[in-house]
Amino acid sequence: MKFGFWKTDWFFGLVVALVMLLMSNSDLLQSLERKAYDMGVVSSSRTPFDRVAVIAIDDASIANLGRWPWSRDIHAKMTDILGAAKAKVIGYTVFFPEPQIDPGYKYILKLLEAAGSSPAAVQSVAGAAVANVASGAAPVAAIGATTGELGQFVSLLREAESALNTDRRLADSFERARNVLLPMLFTLGEPRGKPDKPLPGFVTRNAIAGSSGGAEGNLPVPTSSVQFPVEAMGTAVVGLGHLNAIPDIDGAIRSEPLVLQHFDQYYPSLSMMIAARSLNLGPADIKIRLGEGVTLGKLRISTDPLLQMYTYFYKDRDGKPAFQADSFYDVYTGKIAAQKYADKIVLIGATAAGVGTTSVTPVSPAMPPVLTLAHAVSSILQEHFFVAPTWGFAAEKGVFLLIAAYLILVLPRLKAGAGAAITAGILVTLLVVHFVLMTTQGIWIQLMVPCALLLVGHVALITKRFIVTERAKVRSDESSAESNRMLGLAYQGQGQLDMAWDKFRLVPLSDPLMDNLYNLALDFERKRQFAKAEGVFRHMAGFNPKFRDIETKLSRAKQLSETVILGGSSGGRTNTSIVGEGAGAEEKPMLGRYQVEKELGKGAMGVVYLGKDPKIGRVVAIKTMALSQEFEADELAEVKERFFREAETAGRLAHQNIVTIYDAGEEHDLAFIAMELLKGGDLAPFTKPDNLLPIDRVVSIIARTADALGYAHKQAVVHRDIKPANIMYDLDSDTVKVTDFGIARLTDSSKTKTGMVLGTPSYMSPEQLAGKKIDGRSDLFSLSVSLYQMLCGKLPFEGDSMVQLMFKIANERPADIFMINRNVTPSIVAFLDRAMDKDPDVRFQTGEEFAAALREAAGGAALPTTDTASGGVDILL
Repeated sequence: MKFGFWKTDWFFGLVVALVMLLMSNSDLLQSLERKAYDMGVVSSSRTPFDRVAVIAIDDASIANLGRWPWSRDIHAKMTDILGAAKAKVIGYTVFFPEPQIDPGYKYILKLLEAAGSSPAAVQSVAGAAVANVASGAAPVAAIGATTGELGQFVSLLREAESALNTDRRLADSFERARNVLLPMLFTLGEPRGKPDKPLPGFVTRNAIAGSSGGAEGNLPVPTSSVQFPVEAMGTAVVGLGHLNAIPDIDGAIRSEPLVLQHFDQYYPSLSMMIAARSLNLGPADIKIRLGEGVTLGKLRISTDPLLQMYTYFYKDRDGKPAFQADSFYDVYTGKIAAQKYADKIVLIGATAAGVGTTSVTPVSPAMPPVLTLAHAVSSILQEHFFVAPTWGFAAEKGVFLLIAAYLILVLPRLKAGAGAAITAGILVTLLVVHFVLMTTQGIWIQLMVPCALLLVGHVALITKRFIVTERAKVRSDESSAESNRMLGLAYQGQGQLDMAWDKFRLVPLSDPLMDNLYNLALDFERKRQFAKAEGVFRHMAGFNPKFRDIETKLSRAKQLSETVILGGSSGGRTNTSIVGEGAGAEEKPMLGRYQVEKELGKGAMGVVYLGKDPKIGRVVAIKTMALSQEFEADELAEVKERFFREAETAGRLAHQNIVTIYDAGEEHDLAFIAMELLKGGDLAPFTKPDNLLPIDRVVSIIARTADALGYAHKQAVVHRDIKPANIMYDLDSDTVKVTDFGIARLTDSSKTKTGMVLGTPSYMSPEQLAGKKIDGRSDLFSLSVSLYQMLCGKLPFEGDSMVQLMFKIANERPADIFMINRNVTPSIVAFLDRAMDKDPDVRFQTGEEFAAALREAAGGAALPTTDTASGGVDILL
């Protein structure tokens, strides 16, 4: 069709690629990218900076020191403890945005102010304070003091003011320590105008200079307002840094903005300021390259275009956390010696439940800010971070386009198996590249969208093919069913009943077909082919057991198929008996001088029966073939000659490992051979992977078979169809018999023809496939194929078609058996290599040589060379 391209596989692949491209920024696919990122983080392994220490305001600390928030003199004491211990840097994640005013503090201020006016004013203010001061402190005791005692009263007021002004105490501690940094919190978002007033100087002194180069078009994340500590503390500390975190698309924290833009100023993160202070550097030493990264002294921190660092989150090791968090209370009370923190970067923050918020990170579902800060500081100081390179975007889109091209141009041309293998290979390659780059190079390339495109595209294309194929199959089956029915009727009309039956079996059962099958079964009955009539009736009964008189017909056909042996079509006397209706003795059918007991099975050339010679009581197997019904008149003479030549050939052989032939004859075109009845079965079941015999048993069987073939070859007999199905074996007596010389030829006979391919293709030798004149070495090649199959459960040569199979036998080496069954010894592998050589002159030349070499390869001194028992009365194959 002119516009039928939209139904093609390539167009379908193009549509899938476009849909996935449009969805590439969707929450689903981007979340998938982040999950892969997290797996890459967890898969990598780096050691955290050992100079970072964490003091946690945990549940135990709050339980012992009082409910949160604490009085700031507690923080002041902790700062003094760490300052005395010579901590290198102290970083708080606790916010101090407002003054802390205790009850009554404002009245202390009023009393101090009044003390500068008059004693009467002091008494008036103090009287008002009595009703409002929460506790009976020293100032109340001083109420009513005389004018002479005013100085003492004022001193007490000043002492009370100093005790209640915890902000000043904390600021004094910060100033004494001279190494404390506090957080600021910005409001993210583009400002809509200009600020109401300039930021105070203690904030702006932390601003850093503008870009020193880089991509000027890329700016840090903008902010519109900022929350900073009270002035007393902000002035006392050595620096401020922002503590903002920007959640990823799935709400997790994976990166940290090292710099934020506030109008025309740039402010570093608290982690950056702590890292700078630990290196004795300040804001002036922090340089930014817009769109590329940040430098701190000699440290270069690569970022994304918004100056966000992909923090390296260190995973726990051996059950221990990456950063050990000591309890605030233990340090505060001296249980943990403060000297532990000498020259350390000490980070103080809340980890207690209900105090502050936690964040999801690649290594934790709930990480407190103080620990997130620890990971960020360690990442900066050790240059441990992940990089999304500037070329990453082009690489990601390039991979996406390559996958799209594969789905559009390549996959539609591949078969299902090859397509699945290549798709799986590409998928594994992308995943390996992703994880190798992250774990070894610290590079994050987003390849999950191409992976998703590959999987979705492959599944979609296979699904489309399946649906289209199923529809076509339904149409084809409908057309094929009618064609097969018409062909069946045509073959039936020509008297070719077997071919008609083959065609009818391909047609789904229906009421109209039941009439056709019924007539076919009657035709089989008229030709006295009762077993085939039974098969047709049984097939019909599976669809409708009540159809006409099918139950009666099926029962009668079954009875006749078990008791009647088919005679020729030429009429005349027959020595078979049919069970008569009513009373009377039943005469068992006869073949020659043998009385037929029952059917044993189907052989290569006909039905096999259990028979008995009534004169001497010998039980035999009788192999039959209704030659006149299987071959045309012009072929019949040649076929008869071939059939009896089999009997003649095998009858000349007398060996303990070759089945014995007793007699041959013909009854009204029904030819038969009476032979030794064997116990056990053929070797075909022992070629299955789950039913293999022990290797020493297999070697013994094949070696004895080779002995038998060596004997036959000396008698100028070539079997031509050696395979497991033609080798009988009884487990109980360990007896081996070669049977069915059905296509054997006398190599010294003038009737030997070249150019004739007979036998089973999988076991044929290269020269047999080529139609060349063959000798016993061809049988030995077939025997080595049988040995190979019985050792590992697979054929050495396999192909999807007869042509491919024949090509492999003639030209390729067999599959490495050691890769299938590692119990096969190297000596047996070497034996098989020679035994299956393409050149007959390289192979073993005689059966005896073959057997001896095999026993030697298997260490066969203990292997039997002759059978210990023979005969039996069970099954013949």
